[in-house]
Amino acid sequence: MPTDMPSIPTRAVIYCRISRDREGAGLGVERQREDCQALAAQLGIEVMDTYADNDLSAYSGKPRPDYLRMLADLRAGKADTVLAWHTDRLHRSPAELEEYIDVCEPRRIETRTVKAGHLDLTTATGRMIARQLGVQARYEVERMVERQRRTRDQMAQHGKFFGGRRPFGYEADGITARKEEATLIREAADAVLAGASLRSIAADWNQRSIRTSTGAQWAGPEVGEMLRRPRNAGLVKHRGEEAGAAQWPAVLDEGLWRSVCALLEDPDRRTTPGNERKYLGSNIYVCGVCGATMRCTTGSTTKGGLLIPAYGCRASKHISRRCDPLDDYVTLLIFDRVTRPDAVALLAQREDPVDVKGAQRDMREARTTLDELASALGAGEMDMQEWRAASQAARGRLRGAELLLSRAVEANPTAGLVGAENPEAVWNRMDLSRRRAVLAYLMTVTVLPARKGRLPGGKYFDPDAVEVTWRT
Repeated sequence: MPTDMPSIPTRAVIYCRISRDREGAGLGVERQREDCQALAAQLGIEVMDTYADNDLSAYSGKPRPDYLRMLADLRAGKADTVLAWHTDRLHRSPAELEEYIDVCEPRRIETRTVKAGHLDLTTATGRMIARQLGVQARYEVERMVERQRRTRDQMAQHGKFFGGRRPFGYEADGITARKEEATLIREAADAVLAGASLRSIAADWNQRSIRTSTGAQWAGPEVGEMLRRPRNAGLVKHRGEEAGAAQWPAVLDEGLWRSVCALLEDPDRRTTPGNERKYLGSNIYVCGVCGATMRCTTGSTTKGGLLIPAYGCRASKHISRRCDPLDDYVTLLIFDRVTRPDAVALLAQREDPVDVKGAQRDMREARTTLDELASALGAGEMDMQEWRAASQAARGRLRGAELLLSRAVEANPTAGLVGAENPEAVWNRMDLSRRRAVLAYLMTVTVLPARKGRLPGGKYFDPDAVEVTWRT
């Protein structure tokens, strides 16, 4: 009885992959492709297509787009041979290998590699060898990951820099502060606490040609992510948590950093474009009839049908007032207030809201206690239940101190405006979020029902229908 003999391979595809492209130019993948092309020439096989997943680990479990595309093409009969630099370039998980076998075996697709030779998946022996190679590759990568984790744990304990791209604010060694960028971080932290938006900071930096550590332009979320880094306060972050003091210098006082983080992580802080305020008094001005805040609408129209922004009571149709005249009037009142002789009192230093040194001492002592308990657990001097009970108080003390420090700094949004020779020029340089912070800090604006019709002098705006209560 005749048996099916394997056909002579004539059509091949090449698959290349590199887990981490440190050079960023795909050179590792290109070298694999060249070696596979040489193998194809040696075997006399025509290469139909090349698939490459650059800077993508097979161990991570993330989908590999070109690998999946190759499987689809193999199912469609596009090739009868797969060329790879090594079998571990194709797969490092048993589940992936079994899927690859399911595709190749019934179609008698051969696998040939530069380093591991010929892999015949049409025979039981070939499949056994493939599985053994897969298990070996999995073992090697898991052992490598374990070594890397232990190394990073030790580095975190000693406050060392893990490596990677240069952090903004520091040199490439991750330890030495870069003076100009460190100053920018401090200025951005102060601006956020004073009411500035992340988007405005990003726009200002981009306009001044200040770039990220990779040379890209800034966006609001990237500024926020950078400001929330524990490294700014001289702390190591490891496995998603703070792991203690670092070897590099802090560019922000810990209390200032925690205050910034608390503000940026506040769920009431609106940062999405759809929720961005567009008018000075929206949700700040108060209705003089019911006490609800006022919001901006476009219900008012001119005779020509042009929509005019107007503030209206959020609760009901008690009051409606055009935005521009009201905002202009309130702005003039602010200019007048910050130029008075007693305006310097607006910048008077407030007493620290918390005991910063006491909170920092509590944090150091709590971390020391947790380190000692972790060492005792690792040495077998206590079991997990004893460790949980013993560490509960220290963890509670640490959380309490962190919460306290998150309220350590209260910035004054009028800084820079008070005492300025030209407050209007300073005001014009402020973004809207900063102006709104100044307004909310200085005054309460209550909008009262206004007289109808044209006022004496031909004007429509009635300043007597605006009641201002100064907070300071």
